[in-house]
Amino acid sequence: MNRAYNFNAGPSALPLPVLQKAQAELVDFRGTGMSIMEMSHRGKDYEAVHNEAVSLLRELMAIPADYDILFLQGGASLQFAMVPMNFLPSGRKAGYILTGSWAEKAYAEAKQFGEVFEAAGTKSENYRRVPAAGDLSYAPDSAYIHLTSNNTIFGTEWHAFPDTGAVPLIADMSSDILARPVEVSKFALIYAGAQKNLGPAGVTVAIVRRGLLEQANAGVPTMLRYATHAKDNSLYNTPPTFGIYLVGLVLAWIKEQGGVDAIHKRNKDKAGLIYDAIDKSGGFYRGHAQQDSRSLMNITFRLGSEDLEKKFLDEAKKAGFVGLAGHRSVGGCRASAYNAVPVEACRALAQFMIDFQKSNG
Repeated sequence: MNRAYNFNAGPSALPLPVLQKAQAELVDFRGTGMSIMEMSHRGKDYEAVHNEAVSLLRELMAIPADYDILFLQGGASLQFAMVPMNFLPSGRKAGYILTGSWAEKAYAEAKQFGEVFEAAGTKSENYRRVPAAGDLSYAPDSAYIHLTSNNTIFGTEWHAFPDTGAVPLIADMSSDILARPVEVSKFALIYAGAQKNLGPAGVTVAIVRRGLLEQANAGVPTMLRYATHAKDNSLYNTPPTFGIYLVGLVLAWIKEQGGVDAIHKRNKDKAGLIYDAIDKSGGFYRGHAQQDSRSLMNITFRLGSEDLEKKFLDEAKKAGFVGLAGHRSVGGCRASAYNAVPVEACRALAQFMIDFQKSNG
């Protein structure tokens, strides 16, 4: 089997054992004579898969009992609207911490539904870092504070989350959920598109404190209420059943690897291989993020010229590396080393970078 070195930013790599298990069960799911894609979401066979995924996520993230786990659709982009629709009441303001393009999109969407403000931001520094705790500014009666835990385009990540006290903290963790341990109780709501660390595109996970649900605005359309999905275990309407099945397989794989602590250690090792190639290049490669804000998931860097970057990307593609071009809005290069990207792929990329510098330095 000739597998690419997959550094795509999303949809991204899935664990090979997960793909192989899904392949083996695709036509006849566990002796039922049907694919899971053909089953009723109300039947006991699918219900068992659904509930196992919920249980595994609760176990792996140590999610407290007073939080509901929801499987939704629409990606993080729909969450940008659902959050203020549900939790930004008239007469209150919500704070957004701007650390990159996706945080900007969440902020812009929230403006459609109520009053919002910038609680902190680093746009003036081209998003090379996340704000320090002392940079945040917000009133104690703010409806909530929203942050993006990892910034895929600029390659920065929160290494320690702010303590917002009685003000609910809401996080978009689409690109680093389950990449490291997180104390869920610090957050009133965590949401994440699945297509980077959890499974295929088409599933969105939301982890919401029931106390926040009780404060939700009235008059929100039924399908856009978190409470609708919490009440019916994410089965109010037909969920993305095959995607949830794959999320469950990925969660089981993470557990088999030793859980989130083991995954975190491996992610640090993987990112370290590539950052070392950057740091020891004498400026041939230039990392975008400040060292104290570097992401374990998205390693962003530039070379000396756009022509040299093009040559680097062309040669990398010929060598079997996929997805190394930076986001179209910023250019440069980016290696997305999500959970399922093997250590061997990162080691191979680091060696390729060293060899390319020798040939072109």
